[in-house]
Amino acid sequence: MDMQDTAPNLAPGVEEADTLSLAKDLRQLADEAKTFAQAEFAFQKSRAAYVGAETRSIALLLVVAVVLLFFAVMAFVIGTVIALGPLLGLWGAMAAVTLALVLIAGFSAWSARARLKRMMAIIGSRD
Repeated sequence: MDMQDTAPNLAPGVEEADTLSLAKDLRQLADEAKTFAQAEFAFQKSRAAYVGAETRSIALLLVVAVVLLFFAVMAFVIGTVIALGPLLGLWGAMAAVTLALVLIAGFSAWSARARLKRMMAIIGSRD
């Protein structure tokens, strides 16, 4: 009978241990989740700092590229005027290059307008 008396006393202790273990596991899980969240926040913060620094560098490099492209186009235009000078005269060469640039700009603007109208028609359609 002694064994039967001790057996019922062990059962509540086991249940208590399971409850304590579950509570301990939940606290540990919460601590790990907090640690993970802090690490993720630090990671995202460093990513944002990196993106900010790289964005500034990329923007600066694009500005340099656009400025240099502008000067290259200007050198081409001036070179074309100088090259056509003996054939058409200085005023004729300047007029020919200016007319060519105006025609290219007009074609570009017309093409952009056509694409804008097409895009607006597609966006505005109910289909």
